[in-house]
Amino acid sequence: MTSDSPYTDLDRPPLRELAVNKAVVRPGGLWRRVDIVAETGSTNADLADAARRGEAEGLVLVAEAQSAGRGRLGRTWVAPARSGLFLSVLLRPGDVAPARWGWLPLLAGTAVRTAVDSVTGVPVRLKWPNDLIVVDDAVPDETMGEGPEAGSYGAARKLGGILVERVETPTGPAAVVGLGLNVSLRVDELPAPHATSLVLERAKAADRDTVLRAVLRELGRWYTDWTAVSGDPMASGLASAYAASCATLGRRVRVEVPGGAAVEGEAVGLDGDGRLLVRDAGGERAFGAGDVVHLR
Repeated sequence: MTSDSPYTDLDRPPLRELAVNKAVVRPGGLWRRVDIVAETGSTNADLADAARRGEAEGLVLVAEAQSAGRGRLGRTWVAPARSGLFLSVLLRPGDVAPARWGWLPLLAGTAVRTAVDSVTGVPVRLKWPNDLIVVDDAVPDETMGEGPEAGSYGAARKLGGILVERVETPTGPAAVVGLGLNVSLRVDELPAPHATSLVLERAKAADRDTVLRAVLRELGRWYTDWTAVSGDPMASGLASAYAASCATLGRRVRVEVPGGAAVEGEAVGLDGDGRLLVRDAGGERAFGAGDVVHLR
């Protein structure tokens, strides 16, 4: 006889909604409410609907399981129930110029990297624009997603991803920031050879409640500082913090843009709107979106 109880797998207990709310919801703070549901199709889609209904910023939706989780470029995000953190937050950075909204996935990545590193000890790096990866320092020329080394320990391993969507609403544009973070996935559960989890990376702590609280605190802190200076990445410290953690900058990459030709060159930096600057034989080009492959 099987059971649908969330306590069936003792290695994956359910999140505690009341405790999380007590920890992160504060008067005058960014977060107004954290809702935790057993399952949904997509937390991003749910919060986009809430934004269109006029929901104010600061709402957090966490799902113990997603049946239609989404990544960039229409990809799916599927994982066993309670094996990770699957959440979205609703933001309304109305005082930030639209061009600077390109920093939102980089801001989220910086916040998650800071939180995960402080709580778990796992040294997360960022792959532009939205991947959270782990890289072995002993192997400087890691590859991700191509070649025979892809997925081996010594290559970049994907720990999570971020998806930011702009939503037009009757009360102005909103941003839904989604996060998928692998926490307790085992080797036989990995969705791809180059994936990993906090447990597989020998995290000193892998309690999802603790990680969730840390992520929300850091995200709230970075977002508040960034919006306080109208999204200025230099004044908020975001540009320097992201650059220090980004494994893409300073290396040879291939940028693949849907419907366009792939470009290979050196990732030399970011512009003021968070676009990736790639230098090839023809000069320097800026990319606001695209798939980036790290080359040897």
